[in-house]
Amino acid sequence: MARTSLLDGNGLEARYREIQQVYLSDSRPWVVGYSGGKDSTCALQMVWKALLGLPLEQRQKPVYVISSDTLVETPVIVRYIDVTLERIEKAAVEQGLPIKTEKVMPTVDRSFWVNMIGRGYPAPSRRFRWCTERLKIEPANDFIKSKVADFGEVVMILGVRSSESATRAQVMSFHRIKGSPLSRHSSLLNAFVYGPIEALTTDDVWTYLLQNPSPWGNDNRDLVAMYRNAQAGECPLVVDTTTPSCGNSRFGCWVCTVVERDRSMEAMIDSGEDWLEPLLEFRDLLAETQTPDKKKLYRDFRRRSGQVAFIKGTDTPVPGPYTLDFCKTLLRRLLETQIRVQREAPPGNETLLVHDAELHEIRRIWRAERGDWADSVPPIVHDILGRDLKWIAEDAVTFTADDGRLLASICAAHEVPTELVIKLLDVERAAHGLKRRHAVHTKIEDLFRQEWRGLNMVLAERLAGRPSVEVESTELDDDEGALASAASGEGAAE
Repeated sequence: MARTSLLDGNGLEARYREIQQVYLSDSRPWVVGYSGGKDSTCALQMVWKALLGLPLEQRQKPVYVISSDTLVETPVIVRYIDVTLERIEKAAVEQGLPIKTEKVMPTVDRSFWVNMIGRGYPAPSRRFRWCTERLKIEPANDFIKSKVADFGEVVMILGVRSSESATRAQVMSFHRIKGSPLSRHSSLLNAFVYGPIEALTTDDVWTYLLQNPSPWGNDNRDLVAMYRNAQAGECPLVVDTTTPSCGNSRFGCWVCTVVERDRSMEAMIDSGEDWLEPLLEFRDLLAETQTPDKKKLYRDFRRRSGQVAFIKGTDTPVPGPYTLDFCKTLLRRLLETQIRVQREAPPGNETLLVHDAELHEIRRIWRAERGDWADSVPPIVHDILGRDLKWIAEDAVTFTADDGRLLASICAAHEVPTELVIKLLDVERAAHGLKRRHAVHTKIEDLFRQEWRGLNMVLAERLAGRPSVEVESTELDDDEGALASAASGEGAAE
């Protein structure tokens, strides 16, 4: 027997009435999570229609429509969401609705390229999905917290459906407030969640979108075409670690290496978006660095903590961050990819893969934390982009590439690790002019506790039977414990 849709008969009107009742029940502002996909579009469209059914004087409570921009979204999706947010803002004013739009994005120091190319974080994997926390959860939660600070409490409106996964249904049920359509947010105090399409199926969602025109002027058939071209599912607005992240060929970040192949990007290219090919090539380069027998070509054998750890029961070091040399290669390839995409993209798709602010932060990290005395970022940018940014001029106590070469020759003659001496000098340089020296001494002690010998010597010591650190994980750094739990939660959600 065919299932009766929840939107048949009076079902749709009942949905609208519930939305209106929840809206009018208190003064807590609403924050609608909008990702541009079918579920969030359906939820927002239902909220819009329900609010239009209220008298103008009752439409007083603000509704914020927020969309997450990780700064590494597929350009086709970025364009679609940008145009849509403009239409939503304009249509809301024209139709007398208290709706405002906002794009949330990571701060520069938390961005994908600053972490990967600047700090050397490896391409995300299922064991170390460091990106979701920084790029999606934190920016969305920061916005929610700002509204909690302004209003005391907020209600999140999410396009989540219990039929998406058994795990999601269980989480939604666990946090449900008895006798209320609202749930408590799993991690944010004074934030609540309402899912107006929670009980709908995928067929219900598509039926609603195709039978009800977009109130802000989009053509929902374009959304159908976009899904068909990408053969993909929606990448939801992620506000906690229980929300399924991307992967599984969903719309989302073009750099995603959590899945072996980006079938979504491949399908877009096959459907005529040839200008995206350079992005797929770069993404495949990142995926290659995850190949077990190639990791040692791209990554340091030491962790970010400066120590060497071994995979339990083996003599294989746990791979650390990308080496500085490989990060330089990645920066060059990224800028070259940006030029290719900008040259081949159709009108209206002005694609900027890496922002100037990120280049400045990468330069700062390389100079301050990774011993880049050659100051490599400005010449790389000039060589590929043909322009100079307004680089921050550093003080006189700055070492140069010539200083680095001289130091390397002296260290080689005395069999002293060059990198250790560079870091010691950088500590002293950073403390130049300070009256209190205690922190300097502590940093110097920390440096001497790190491993500065070559891998061969470390392995020889291990084979001789001397104890060394072993870990279960093959990816996580010692200073990434907080992200370990987040990554674990994401994996469980899927």
